[in-house]
Amino acid sequence: MASTPTPHSLSPPNPLPHLPETPHLTPTLQLPPKTLTATAPKLAVSGGHSLAGHVTISGSKNSSLPILAATLCCSGDTKLKNVPDLSDTRAMLSILGSLGAEIESFGGDVVVNTDRVGSVEPCLDLIGKIRGGFFVIGPLLGRFGEAVVGLPGGCDIGARPVDLYVRGLRALGAIVELRDGKIRAQAANGKGLVGGRFRFDYASVGATETLMMAACMADGETVLSNVAQEPEVVDLARFLIDNGACVEGAGTDKLVIKGRSRSLHGSEYTIIPDRIEAGTFMLAAAITRSCISMSPIVPSHVSCLINKLVTAGCKITRHTPDILEVSAIPAKIGDVLRGFDVKTSPFPGFPTDLQPQTTALLTTCDGLSVVEESVFENRMSYVTELQKFGPRIQVCGSTALVFGKDRASVLHGSQVVASDLRGGVSLVLAGLAAEGNTEIDGVAHIDRGYENLEMKLQLLGADVKRLIPAATAP
Repeated sequence: MASTPTPHSLSPPNPLPHLPETPHLTPTLQLPPKTLTATAPKLAVSGGHSLAGHVTISGSKNSSLPILAATLCCSGDTKLKNVPDLSDTRAMLSILGSLGAEIESFGGDVVVNTDRVGSVEPCLDLIGKIRGGFFVIGPLLGRFGEAVVGLPGGCDIGARPVDLYVRGLRALGAIVELRDGKIRAQAANGKGLVGGRFRFDYASVGATETLMMAACMADGETVLSNVAQEPEVVDLARFLIDNGACVEGAGTDKLVIKGRSRSLHGSEYTIIPDRIEAGTFMLAAAITRSCISMSPIVPSHVSCLINKLVTAGCKITRHTPDILEVSAIPAKIGDVLRGFDVKTSPFPGFPTDLQPQTTALLTTCDGLSVVEESVFENRMSYVTELQKFGPRIQVCGSTALVFGKDRASVLHGSQVVASDLRGGVSLVLAGLAAEGNTEIDGVAHIDRGYENLEMKLQLLGADVKRLIPAATAP
């Protein structure tokens, strides 16, 4: 086994007043300007087709990103199975490569070896592409005692400050400062992190995962309270445990982590199925009044959506522990789909990442529905594009009133632009249900979180094509 190299040293920083304890002065993610080029791909959707058949659910994007970052905690080879091929996962692999990690990828399997990592500063441009790139600050600081990481990118759906990360790392004995658009951190004792106690102001998934990784390599016991309980947090904890970490309480609101002052070992691990992709296809079946089955799926991960769809009138059948069938065919369910109210909240509540797709469905259901977004304040920005299909939706702040098809016109195809990942796929669902043809720009946002989306929809009978305009000569 190769010995762990010593990365370049940081000049000893002094804590600066740039990162105060008050949240209103918190540094937030930096987003590049949005541009659509003449050669950017589009999705063309011809609506009105029923779906049928079986769809395979890919591995979880929101599990893959932190687990890929966690390979920095490990010596030797780490083999990850069921990693989805997405622009976000490819970006994360590039971030690891910029640090010196050796990577092999074939099919859905990825092998990462971080023994030759010789830098604690990942490529700034790559970090700016995805929110998940910021995860590496935890394992870098835990393993090497220092890290220099640019502020993260991601979808423009609301403020996602890094203040929780900063205060949590300070609780583990780190000195942290913001300088030149980068977070610079190092162990205050000059050796490594130490165990500590930290309570989250709110249950941030990313901050929980980052501090969990850092604490696994801190000296002593760490107690994190009011932590996120999402399945992806549990998946990361299981990965770390498989590699030699001691993490207790994953899936509850408190984590107890007994750190070790040396790196973890590599292992083979399979990423859980993507509950948001599964939920999206469940909603695709409902909005097209079709019947499709899907696997692998963990029903408890999407129980909130299952309950809402049953309330609406869908018939949901669990054929095996990991195969679920969703039917909304009017002749089989014996009624029209009825609207329902939704309020997003952290797991086990209704996931914010399924709110836009659910809103699209509600435009086709009977009755008035109320959709309340309580996680991201800008999540409703997609509604402007959804309204181009013809539904009646009134937005007031983070709440939308959705007037169902008995109170508004049916959906009609339109030309729309995806401005974020989940809002973008809601436009695809609306296009599937609409009369006529739809063109969707901004497909790169959708590609961040859905593996082979149009191919999977085509196999179910949808008329969806990717249009790639020919490049014009300069």
